[in-house]
Amino acid sequence: MLDKNKVSLGIAPIGWTNDDMPDLGKENTFEQTISEMALAGFKGSEVGSHYPTDPATLKKALDLRGLTICNQWFSSFLISRPYEETESAFIRQCDFLKQVGSKCIGVSEQSYSTQGMPDHPIQEGKYVMNDREWALLTDGLNKLGKIAKEKGMTMTFHHHMGTVVQTGEEIDRFMESVDPELVFLLFDSGHLSFAGIDPEKVLRKYVDRVRHVHLKDLRKEVVEQSRKEKWSFLKGVRAGTFTVPGDGDVDFAPIFQILEEADYKGWVVVEAEQDPALANPFEYALKARKYIAEHTGL
Repeated sequence: MLDKNKVSLGIAPIGWTNDDMPDLGKENTFEQTISEMALAGFKGSEVGSHYPTDPATLKKALDLRGLTICNQWFSSFLISRPYEETESAFIRQCDFLKQVGSKCIGVSEQSYSTQGMPDHPIQEGKYVMNDREWALLTDGLNKLGKIAKEKGMTMTFHHHMGTVVQTGEEIDRFMESVDPELVFLLFDSGHLSFAGIDPEKVLRKYVDRVRHVHLKDLRKEVVEQSRKEKWSFLKGVRAGTFTVPGDGDVDFAPIFQILEEADYKGWVVVEAEQDPALANPFEYALKARKYIAEHTGL
């Protein structure tokens, strides 16, 4: 069982409205999204594209429902653009997050990413960094991590399908290269499974450096169809690649056990981007909440 005094449970709004495909869930308002999150029993939310950009407005709406912001995605372009561009955007986002009560920011390197390309097979043709680009990425992240730390925040890095840090070898090289006091791991069970990596092995190896957890389930038959038919990441999402914990093929028992044994402190966040017309967000939020309560005690 996970300790309620140390572990908080959140959910991402991407099940209600999709940041990358705005037509998915365009009918779901910000107010409906956070009201259903609270009603389903969650305590935190990540920031969605339809959330208010004014910190006071956002915080007031969340406070009314007993919710807090636990993280926000940040796209870095450290290997393809001048460092200063990423740094200035990073500082702005950190300052915004601090104002709404979040202590975590989740970075994903989006240079040459294929995840948002509507016609690019997600399981083929991923960009591979050379040594110079590895240095640009890790040195840049160390600098950003230092900025976050000085602001009293934690910077995590999100390994992700279609990006330059996707494979097991890339995750290992990344973790060996960054400063462990400044750059932490955002562990995502779904993206590891999609990449053909056993999430249990990665978590067991790096749990002491994990500061944010995405609980994402996966439908293996959809992944296999995606591979055979050369689907893009976005087409796979529409077809149901991902779902909430307990509804797919990821084995969460060892994941919960490792977090418990490591005395993990922080957020665990349900993240399951689906088509809301096919997977009612509130219904799936309740399903996830019930599964997590039964298996973790949260």
